[in-house]
Amino acid sequence: MGGEYQYVVVLITAANIKEAQQIADALVKERLAPCVNLVEKISSTFWWENALQHEGEVLLIVKTRAELFERVAKRVKELHSYDVPEVIALPIVKASKKYLDWMAGYFK
Repeated sequence: MGGEYQYVVVLITAANIKEAQQIADALVKERLAPCVNLVEKISSTFWWENALQHEGEVLLIVKTRAELFERVAKRVKELHSYDVPEVIALPIVKASKKYLDWMAGYFK
C-alpha cells in the first residue's frame, strides 16, 4: 500500500454536461489529472439557502496526485458556476500497479 496514498480521487459536481466537460478538459490539458470520468444525470439532494434542494447534476471523478489537490480546487473554482463547488478528495488506498504506473507516467 505504500505509494498509493500519494494519489487521490476528487469528486466534483457540476450543473450540466457542458460545464463538467469544460472542467474535465482543463484539468487534463493542464496536467492536473490524467483521467476524469463524467457521470451524467445524477440526482443530488442538499441543503442550500435555508431549504432542501433537489437538482440534477453531473459528477466528475478525477484521479490525481494528492499534492495537486489545492491547484485542482483552485482551477475548478475558476471554471465553476456554483458559489460553493463540491471538491472533495478521497485517498486511493489500493490500486493496480499498472494503473498507478500509468498515472505516474502522466506526471513525468
